[in-house]
Amino acid sequence: MRLVINLFLTASTFVFILPLIQGIDFHGNFLSAIILALFFGLMLWVVDLVAVAISAMLTISSLGIALLWLIPLWILGFWLLPAVALKLVAELLPNYLTITGWLPAILGGVVMLFIGILTSSLTKRPVETV
Repeated sequence: MRLVINLFLTASTFVFILPLIQGIDFHGNFLSAIILALFFGLMLWVVDLVAVAISAMLTISSLGIALLWLIPLWILGFWLLPAVALKLVAELLPNYLTITGWLPAILGGVVMLFIGILTSSLTKRPVETV
């Protein structure tokens, strides 16, 4: 159920909210928005995986010293990961989504980050006590 809610909200964001940002254009119907939402989720997973792999490689190769700048970088830059994923989706599927520049991608990524936070907070299961 959580996946369906997340998919519906992300597709609705592609159709209704992201075109309000100057520099982001969506071309298509709601079915293509659902396909974009699935592809965005896949790209976000890949971007997160690559970021974690690079961080792990730097941490291991520097014997942990890289954590001195990686931890603040993760804290200050976690909101950039959806922007990179959104830009990748626009580059790979230009018939459905076009983004001109990084500033609209960052603004759209922040919107997508808030949609993800909203979805995860709405669909949390209450803890059952025995």
